[in-house]
Amino acid sequence: MVCARGLPRAGGWPAVTGGILSHPLAALAVLAALSLTGCSRSSNAEPAPARRMDLKPCRLDGVAAQTLCGTLEVFEDRAAAKGRKISLRVVVVPALASQPKEDPLFFLAGGPGQAASRTRILPALDRIRRQRDIVFVDQRGTGDSHPLDCEALNPSRKSLAERFEDREDADVIPQCRKGWDADERLYTTSIAMDDLDDVRAALGYRQVNLWGISYGTRAALVYMRQHPDRVRTAILDGVAPMGQYLPLYAARDGQRALDLLMDACAKDDVCAKAYPDLRARTEALLAKLEAAPAKVNLSHPRTGVPEDFTLTRRVFLSELFSLLYSPDVASLVPLMLDRAAKDDWTPFVALSLGLTDEVARTTSRGMFLAVVCAEDAPFFTEEDAEREAKGTWFGSRMALDVKRGCAKWPQANVPASFREPVKSDIPTLLLSGELDPVTPPPWGEEAKRTLTHSLHVVVPGLGHNTVGADCARTLMAEVLTRGSVEGLTPDCGAGLKRPPFFTSFAGPVP
Repeated sequence: MVCARGLPRAGGWPAVTGGILSHPLAALAVLAALSLTGCSRSSNAEPAPARRMDLKPCRLDGVAAQTLCGTLEVFEDRAAAKGRKISLRVVVVPALASQPKEDPLFFLAGGPGQAASRTRILPALDRIRRQRDIVFVDQRGTGDSHPLDCEALNPSRKSLAERFEDREDADVIPQCRKGWDADERLYTTSIAMDDLDDVRAALGYRQVNLWGISYGTRAALVYMRQHPDRVRTAILDGVAPMGQYLPLYAARDGQRALDLLMDACAKDDVCAKAYPDLRARTEALLAKLEAAPAKVNLSHPRTGVPEDFTLTRRVFLSELFSLLYSPDVASLVPLMLDRAAKDDWTPFVALSLGLTDEVARTTSRGMFLAVVCAEDAPFFTEEDAEREAKGTWFGSRMALDVKRGCAKWPQANVPASFREPVKSDIPTLLLSGELDPVTPPPWGEEAKRTLTHSLHVVVPGLGHNTVGADCARTLMAEVLTRGSVEGLTPDCGAGLKRPPFFTSFAGPVP
């Protein structure tokens, strides 16, 4: 049978006579043309839609695999179906099999505001990519999809004084909005998930499998509610259910993760000996910063140039919270706290800058605000923020800062039922890291209550997102193969534990 609709067309891939088929990657491009149009795939009662998106070979930073890139234009105002159009960046990594499965894996990135195409998670999907296409779509407002980027909101500032400046988003939102050719009210999750379904149809897929990480789990849940017939399976890693308001519970959940770290250090003979009374000394450090910000002079870790900067308690705690996401990074936190208590801020600065580059590279802060100002901030009060943060070191500032920033953001509407729990019988694998500071296991349990065909697995020793564990990747591959969570073992990583704490810059040595 000849499948003519899958062949390159004018405006699509280069014609055969153009010489591209002489390149070693030509065969992959041809296979991709077939796989994305439904050729050589099993038939279904409902035929796959015809592909109507042109894809061209491309390269992604840090990705060795050949990929295919394209764009899809959608109305910014989908309801009006007129006015400004925006282009969505779409990246497809074709399956390795000559006859791939017809249902791809769509990746939904975190944040809110992370660009899916700029993440570097493809190596974790080797087993899945053998049989399935992997699709990355930059959600509207991120990456190369009409991004809501603004240098003033970007935490990656050159000097240490700028990097650790105690400034709220509310201070710079007005100037950022002047630079955007966008209606910021139209960058919410519900609208973006209708975009995603347009991408699915344009690529010629009848059904998809979803893999959401962090905020991407909220996006996946919304897609499951709005387009249930288009989802074969879902994998939610670091679950953010509809009952979680960002960042209302961050102080409470972050304190839980920090307490687990402190307790683990106190129970570890080596850590306890290296850093005695760490909790009390950290409390004293925070009290000192509350009384007066630290005046710091040190050489910039990258330039070597000595710089002066001021460090407040709020900024210090904000950076500390971020260090808890990864247990590997958190293994350095006791050392950092010990040095900071001795007025040595070098480890703190080095760790903070190490995380900043990746965040700045992949995340649009404007899109973060577009989501939380519509979907989160309106649903909690300042009194709620004070109540949820009571007794924590982090306090209510994270939640209150968002409330203040959103006061300068245009008011958007979300569906009346948006915050209701998502009810679904779609096979769903829920994954939680035991040490996660922002989406700990109880949130996975909350989502599970209304997902009738689901399995929740807590992976010990891991933080925010579990894809780093081989057992989690195995479960992901199995749920896709089976199309069900039935028969999957809930045990994952029984031998995993928190990485050893560093007792010196040489590593976790006695």
